[in-house]
Amino acid sequence: MALLQQSAVRNRLLATLAPEEFGRLAPALEPVPLPLQAVLIVPHQPIAQAHFVEDGLVSLVADSRAGRIEVGLTGREGFVGVPLALGAASTPHTAIVQARGAALRIPAGTLREALDASAGLRRVLGGYVQSLIVHVGQTVYANADLTVEARLARWLLMSHDRLEQDELPLTHEVLSKMLGVRRPTVTTATHILEGAGMIRAQRGRITVIDRAKLEDLAGVVYGDAGAG
Repeated sequence: MALLQQSAVRNRLLATLAPEEFGRLAPALEPVPLPLQAVLIVPHQPIAQAHFVEDGLVSLVADSRAGRIEVGLTGREGFVGVPLALGAASTPHTAIVQARGAALRIPAGTLREALDASAGLRRVLGGYVQSLIVHVGQTVYANADLTVEARLARWLLMSHDRLEQDELPLTHEVLSKMLGVRRPTVTTATHILEGAGMIRAQRGRITVIDRAKLEDLAGVVYGDAGAG
């Protein structure tokens, strides 16, 4: 199998690495599909691989007695398996694919060895970890303080940033799980956003019509550092 070339990768972290740093990872990077609803990390279980997302969306979700709610979102700007970069072997959160795509997978042990050997890799991945921490904090604030409509607007903006297309393959069922609300509540919120000319909702997908209006509704808590 031909060695993966850095110029061919779409993941922004891998593309940012110095060539010698990328070279440490390249022999172990395996292209894999990300099927819809695939679970990449099981809570409280050893993380076997990290996934550098090339396309699609992966949600980091927390489970509680009240149900499941999203606390983080990753696209091609990041990687799934952040605890590995922090020296941890597991996490209480689930990582699940919410929009199908593809990733470059690497064994956890190989990534740890590369991190031990490369300050440049630690710096690049550490920068993403910091942006994810900010993102999680903003999500907590949004869930506590924003209306469902504003939270939905924020989630659509984050998805729009990562998928880099106006048509988002998101169902009401997925949105209800990510927002931690009942499906009829998402339907009502979607109708409000559609009535205001922000989106167009069709079966299995939502099209962004007016991004500026979505940003106004989401407010300052949108600030999506993770997708930059």
